[in-house]
Amino acid sequence: MGIFSRRQTATIEPTPAGGTGASGAYPSTSGGVALDSALRGLTGQWTIDRPHSRVGFSVRHAMVTTVRGAFADYDSTLHFDGDRPSASRAEIVIRVGSVDTGVEQRDAHLVGADFFDARRFPEMVFRSTATVHEGGETFRMTGDLTIRDVTRPVELQLDYLGSVVDPFGFERVGFDGTTTIDRTDWGLVYNQRLAAGGTMVSEKVRLQFDISAIRATS
Repeated sequence: MGIFSRRQTATIEPTPAGGTGASGAYPSTSGGVALDSALRGLTGQWTIDRPHSRVGFSVRHAMVTTVRGAFADYDSTLHFDGDRPSASRAEIVIRVGSVDTGVEQRDAHLVGADFFDARRFPEMVFRSTATVHEGGETFRMTGDLTIRDVTRPVELQLDYLGSVVDPFGFERVGFDGTTTIDRTDWGLVYNQRLAAGGTMVSEKVRLQFDISAIRATS
């Protein structure tokens, strides 16, 4: 999922097509909800478009505001199976040193030993382990997230946003993925107490994968 200059950083690889039911929906071989026939049309190879995609996060700061950031440097692979979502998988490798919150001093703190410790642990990795179609345009993808060499399971909600042919003739598809984690589970425990109570940085962090992908040409 990587979740993009138009260099190929993620692909959706083709798989053999399956049959349809009488309604035009494609049955889920994993026993889940039947697929809309439009999703089968997504089976094929895609290239993630970096300028129109974002791999980021948001976290509450000082109890009253939200800080948002994104990672500029990452690689990923994505396999989407339009007939069998359970066969879909994703991997994204993020260079944490590329974090950008719009404040240079804050970015330097994040890549230092208090948080990511990018010198010792330069990469954050997500590898999916299962995908379930929950109905309509919503999927649930579980996987292992590794930060600072600590690996724990997470669950992403993925929403298919649609597909379109853009003015340049590229077939484009969009997905949004979100999950919320407790950063202390990965050893990111730095904080400061506020005089009025509470902490400077929330332990809860929302991860966001806003993906625009272009169908690869042969």
